[in-house]
Amino acid sequence: MRLLLVWLLNAIALLGVAYVMPSVHVASFGSALIAAAVLGVVNLLIRPVLVLVTLPITVLTLGFFYLVVNGLLFWFVGSILEGFSVGGFWAGVLGGLLYGLISWLLSFLVPAREA
Repeated sequence: MRLLLVWLLNAIALLGVAYVMPSVHVASFGSALIAAAVLGVVNLLIRPVLVLVTLPITVLTLGFFYLVVNGLLFWFVGSILEGFSVGGFWAGVLGGLLYGLISWLLSFLVPAREA
């Protein structure tokens, strides 16, 4: 149940990013649900590998290269899905940053797990 709620909130966060940024476009709520699911899978499977591979440059840039990885993945998902598009690399960086921020803020609405 908690996973479904987080998924819905991430889709709402994606719609919020599309509302704020004209270079990010989401066709419908269904497209936002699919994009949120694909972003979740990409963040689960691909991001850890990229973070590990780019660790030296991330350390040299004091962590700022992590924003590049985040933006590239956001842009990548926008390029492979039909109803979700991202205008370019910098739109991906800013969109990924906003998506993470809005998603983090909305996560406070989800009740904590019981031990």
